[in-house]
Amino acid sequence: MTPSSYDIPLHDIKPLMEVPDSSFGFLMVVVTVSILLLAGLSYVLYTHFQNKKKLTIRKEHFTSLKNINFSNPKEASYQITYYGRTFSNDSERLHEAYHNLLEYLEAYKYKKSVEQINDESRSYYKIYLEMIDV
Repeated sequence: MTPSSYDIPLHDIKPLMEVPDSSFGFLMVVVTVSILLLAGLSYVLYTHFQNKKKLTIRKEHFTSLKNINFSNPKEASYQITYYGRTFSNDSERLHEAYHNLLEYLEAYKYKKSVEQINDESRSYYKIYLEMIDV
């Protein structure tokens, strides 16, 4: 009689153990980290382009403010008011200079016919331009 291999008692070999499967948890961690990285990257890119756009508008308004034609004083005073408002809240000093400039330009706005802008108003305008940082 030949003993079968199933009948031999095994003393040195332990029975099979169940290995915990954590691959789903690992997948969830990888997916979550990837989504967070993509969201962070998209937020950084979005804010970068928004700030770039804001600077572009400031540059355009500064260029328009520098190139105002004083041949029509009424239109020039309205343009100075419109384009200068972009920079008035940059600092307290610019805010005060803008309101001083508005007081001098008030005489050229709401009348039917106006005279040419005087030198004092132009000097306040030039000072305001020099104070602006773009």
